[in-house]
Amino acid sequence: MPLLAALTEPAALSLTIDLAIAGLAVGSAAALSGIGLVVTYRATGVLNLAQGAQAMVVAYLLRELVVVWHWPVGLAAALCLLVVAPGLGVVLELGVFRPLQRRGAGPAETMVATIGVFILLTGAVVLLWGTGPYADAPSLVPSTPFTLPGGHSVRLDTAVQLGVVLVLSALVAVVTRYTPFGLQLRAVVDDRRLAELSGVNAGRVSAIGWAFGSFTAGLVGVLLAPNLLLDPYGLSLLVMETMAVAVAGRLRSVGMAVAVGLGLGVAGSELTRLRPGGQILPLVQALQSNLFVIALLVVVLLQGRLGTGSQAPPARAGGGAGVGRLVPERGVVAAMACTVLLLMPLGFRGPDLRDALQVPALALVLLSVVVVTGYGGQVSLGQAGYAGMGALGTALFMSGKVPGVPAMPAIPALLCAVLVTIPLGLLTGWPAIRRRGLALALVTFAVGTAMSRFVFDQPYATTGLLLDRPGFLADNRAFYAAELALLALGVVIVRNLHRGRLGRALTALRDHEAGASAAGLNVPWLKVFAFLTGAGLAALGGGLMGLGGRAFNAATFDPLQGLIWFATVVVAGADSALGAVLAAALLVGLDTGTAQGISTVVVGALALAIGRMPGGLAGTLARLGTTAGLGAGRAPLPPPSAQLTPLGERVRTHIARRTTAGQSRP
Repeated sequence: MPLLAALTEPAALSLTIDLAIAGLAVGSAAALSGIGLVVTYRATGVLNLAQGAQAMVVAYLLRELVVVWHWPVGLAAALCLLVVAPGLGVVLELGVFRPLQRRGAGPAETMVATIGVFILLTGAVVLLWGTGPYADAPSLVPSTPFTLPGGHSVRLDTAVQLGVVLVLSALVAVVTRYTPFGLQLRAVVDDRRLAELSGVNAGRVSAIGWAFGSFTAGLVGVLLAPNLLLDPYGLSLLVMETMAVAVAGRLRSVGMAVAVGLGLGVAGSELTRLRPGGQILPLVQALQSNLFVIALLVVVLLQGRLGTGSQAPPARAGGGAGVGRLVPERGVVAAMACTVLLLMPLGFRGPDLRDALQVPALALVLLSVVVVTGYGGQVSLGQAGYAGMGALGTALFMSGKVPGVPAMPAIPALLCAVLVTIPLGLLTGWPAIRRRGLALALVTFAVGTAMSRFVFDQPYATTGLLLDRPGFLADNRAFYAAELALLALGVVIVRNLHRGRLGRALTALRDHEAGASAAGLNVPWLKVFAFLTGAGLAALGGGLMGLGGRAFNAATFDPLQGLIWFATVVVAGADSALGAVLAAALLVGLDTGTAQGISTVVVGALALAIGRMPGGLAGTLARLGTTAGLGAGRAPLPPPSAQLTPLGERVRTHIARRTTAGQSRP
């Protein structure tokens, strides 16, 4: 009662109203994002994970036209919002998602394509405009304040944003309920194939949905950009976090998305009242500014299933058993190529050798994605968070900042950081027990983002850190050799894991979860095991990254890195350990040898083509090797036998030999 009385006092009530009005600016932008996501999903069945990148591209283009080319704001905005943004959506629908839909691609493969679009657009912006932030993004509407009848002040741009949200939500409701197009839309949502048989042009419905969703993404970008620094990562991730409002409406209710978006915006503004003293203040401020991250994690955990889901890992979508594995001869070639690539930096000097230190460490992080996604079939977009925990934990143990633990040398600190991070794999492993596909992907992304925002970016965890190598590893060449030894150990462990009994159980889980459960496998334990193992490998790689650079850099473990690393492993072949090593060399080599952003463009482009490369690059090499063998007059190699027992392998080999002998008789 005293708290209620304090809040209803005239001064407190006036402050509450003012804060609520201020929160409508962020809330209306989130609501716009939610409207676009819901409409796109209802028209196409695709949750557009690339919406943040689309918003960022349109915001950059508007700034280029107005600030650099000196176009009038109105003309530039009309071109960006009414032509470029919808056109981008139509191009994506025609060039990327319609071919996937016609081929019957599953949700996992479609999700990889949206991540590929996200990465490709981000890399293109980095190439064109660099990574430096811009503070001069133009405003479509001036922020001139005006006074409401009750005496409360409202900014004009906030009022316009709120008006646009209400108009668009009403327009969507009217069109979907009372127009022929709305009837077609509902038919496509209910059963696309049946709608097409009834004469509905489902492709046109999807194109309109993508155009509208891209338009709202561009609108969100140009409305948010003037209120924050415009950089390739911040704006796109901020828009991606607003997916919470669409998920809260189960990707179908525009009204729920608008209500949740406005509510979260107001709640975040009201939380600015909390001003605790001491070291807890930065944490409370992080809570206020990252409310959408928390909301995304909560709503996905409350909703155990989103869309149609998928249990097939992205790397294997559209392929049969063994598609992502190298045939023996090609496996030897790949191993030799990895060995040569990894040994070459031992002859480098200066900056080249320093840049090469990232390769073995990053390869260990990518191996964690191989274990979780390629072997276990569980989508994980948050491995960057576990890598960051390994680096930060190593620094904390070395600096003596862990309560009750004295400062440690580098090697024990690294081992302790890995051991502490492994149980944290439960943050994603436990939710994975009842989730898969899109829902699991959003959980892992939210967990990785929460680690970045609430741990890596906070002064209470990152100030006064000491991160240095021991004396015998101070030389870059010696440290690189130590990294190679740890990487070799990691590859051996991962490959033996895959070939052993536990690996066969993980393969069964990946290929058919229900069948694995019916066969008596402990599916929940297998899922948790995959995430715990992945967390340990990622932490080891992250700790080596920190020691290699002799500093903890939060930007290295940004949530966007988790998306890039996931897509890179899928492109390389998610169930190929050697593919992960080659992928790490590709990422580091492209950026250091050419220009920043080249690697993301290449990975994004290859991710878009993953539908035409089942099993990734490793699967493509396997098929090329098999074809070459047939062309040379050799018998085709039998498919991999990861799921056969030793007895089954012997029986199949015996049958193959008898068949070959019978065919060779005159």
